[in-house]
Amino acid sequence: MPLLRLRVTGNETDARAIGNLLSSLDGIEHVEEVADLMPHMDDADSSSAGLPDDAGPGIHEIEIDAPNDYTAARVREAVEALAFDLDVLVEFEHDEAR
Repeated sequence: MPLLRLRVTGNETDARAIGNLLSSLDGIEHVEEVADLMPHMDDADSSSAGLPDDAGPGIHEIEIDAPNDYTAARVREAVEALAFDLDVLVEFEHDEAR
């Protein structure tokens, strides 16, 4: 079963639109936005210390379980088309079979 992970660089509304698209595709068994587990270390002596880090678009990690390679390819195509329409960046992190 292919496990797709993708990273969406965009606002919350864009990430939600992509999640809704994924949930509406036939055969998709699981769609979940996973938390950012990377610790963000701020250096107290940095010139950017204390500045808000929310000035740019957010990054959202989404995990999708697809039943087969055909459906995984459909997911990629649908997400790429919607990302183009929304003008957001989508990166497929890795694609592995479980």
